[in-house]
Amino acid sequence: MEKSNKDFGQEGEEIAAKLLKSKGYKIIARNYRYGKGEIDIIVEDPVTKETVFVEVKSRQNLEFGEPEYAITKGKIKQIKKIAELYLFDKDIDEIECRFDVITILFKSKIKPVIEHFINAFD
Repeated sequence: MEKSNKDFGQEGEEIAAKLLKSKGYKIIARNYRYGKGEIDIIVEDPVTKETVFVEVKSRQNLEFGEPEYAITKGKIKQIKKIAELYLFDKDIDEIECRFDVITILFKSKIKPVIEHFINAFD
């Protein structure tokens, strides 16, 4: 049975979470929703102690281009707005934060290609 886009997205987020844990990141939240927006994963960087808002993009193939190109200016604006709302919602002031992107390309059945773009929105 063919996997749906939602299934691929969830599988990608699971792979991203495992990658972040293996790098020592502490997961604060997953699938944080505010209104119609969502941040896939929120973590704490083990070295800098920054709060990191992570967008995960998964693709089954390159038919629509590399996964990172699916993150448009509008999507970046939305992610930043949801991050602001998260900080407001949690009553968090004066913290260092950044935005990372993790892309997962399921090109082969064996092992996906994973890339972690640190500070991707600067």
